[in-house]
Amino acid sequence: MILVERSFCRVICAVAMLLCAAASSSAAGAFAVGKCGAYGQAYDYPAENSARDVALKQCKGDCTALTMKRACAALAIDLSNPCGPHGYAVKPRISSSLNAAMRKCYEFGGKECVIRAWACDAKG
Repeated sequence: MILVERSFCRVICAVAMLLCAAASSSAAGAFAVGKCGAYGQAYDYPAENSARDVALKQCKGDCTALTMKRACAALAIDLSNPCGPHGYAVKPRISSSLNAAMRKCYEFGGKECVIRAWACDAKG
């Protein structure tokens, strides 16, 4: 009975390790930012180039793409003027990226900054 339980535990551990390896190999993302609150996002892609292409395709207009690998990105806009001041950031954790995007929005003259969008890849 104990041998069966140990074998079962080994199988479960092996499957868990494979799943973790697969998740960490898909840890590339991108966040595209454009005018007037436009954005696009792609996360958990196998390569940064493919994530970047997807994020830019989702974003309307002239957009800038930021790549994120095991990180989070956030975009803050001025609610009273969505086409005006904005801020964005890529940081290792979601809380850091949200705070940095809000700070940038206010630094650039925003009066009522709010988070418009955010995304994290597999490890962010």
